[in-house]
Amino acid sequence: MSNILIINGTQPYEFAPGRLNASLAQKAREALTAKGHTVRLTTIADEYDINAEVESHVWADVVIMQFPVNWMGTPWIFKKYMDEVYTAGMDGRLCAGDGRTADAPKANYGMGGTLTDTKYMVSVTFNAPKEAFNDPSEPFFAGGSVDDLLRPIHLNAKFFGMEQLPSFAAFDVMKNPEIEADFKRFDAHLDTVFAEVAHVPA
Repeated sequence: MSNILIINGTQPYEFAPGRLNASLAQKAREALTAKGHTVRLTTIADEYDINAEVESHVWADVVIMQFPVNWMGTPWIFKKYMDEVYTAGMDGRLCAGDGRTADAPKANYGMGGTLTDTKYMVSVTFNAPKEAFNDPSEPFFAGGSVDDLLRPIHLNAKFFGMEQLPSFAAFDVMKNPEIEADFKRFDAHLDTVFAEVAHVPA
């Protein structure tokens, strides 16, 4: 069984208190614990210890990042978490430099990560409808996918050597929510992803 770190990166607002992301994080914890995994859950809005979070990343076989997409990226408190935790982990725990060497100072930038046995999964919620993505006729994302939009998150994880698992997204959660259907899709997504994780050697 795996060690799993779940990070709830929600910034609560009066108009969006974060119940859906908290529910998804809790569902993941309960479902994965029931499968025999050991799970730690960090809710960033409840405060955190920087070094403990670095150590949780080192401990984890899988990191799940759960957050609402705010202004095309993470909520500001999740960015603050990354700035603090990831920077602290650059002491060798999360990465050994940025991948370059004195012999090749221009090559292999971003390839110094030490979490090469760690996988990660992004799970996000959107106000945008599903139909806004993967469709070149839609002018805003112009055919781009959810993972295209979240490329900085994926690059952050790659910087530390982590391997990407399939992402999950719940769409249109404010104007046209389908929460129960989203929960069912999320449960099925976890079943599929962690069945694959169980059969892939670290």
